[in-house]
Amino acid sequence: MKSITTSVRLQSNLATRLERAASRLSRGKNWIISKALEEYLAKVNQQDLAEEARRQSRMAARIEGRRKPDEFWEEDIPEWK
Repeated sequence: MKSITTSVRLQSNLATRLERAASRLSRGKNWIISKALEEYLAKVNQQDLAEEARRQSRMAARIEGRRKPDEFWEEDIPEWK
């Protein structure tokens, strides 16, 4: 996989914690930063998908006229009750 170089400014306490973690894990700082960023972006993506599902459910409910727009879509999923 092709990679690029970028720079990031860290607070000194975060940089120290990164150095310690890299040493303790016998990994490079780049590896730790990349893994952390991958996990963060996956979480953000999941939140975006969940919000879109809620939005579409609210739209469908309004179209059907059976619910108020602010009621939650989770009510339609029996396992989540």
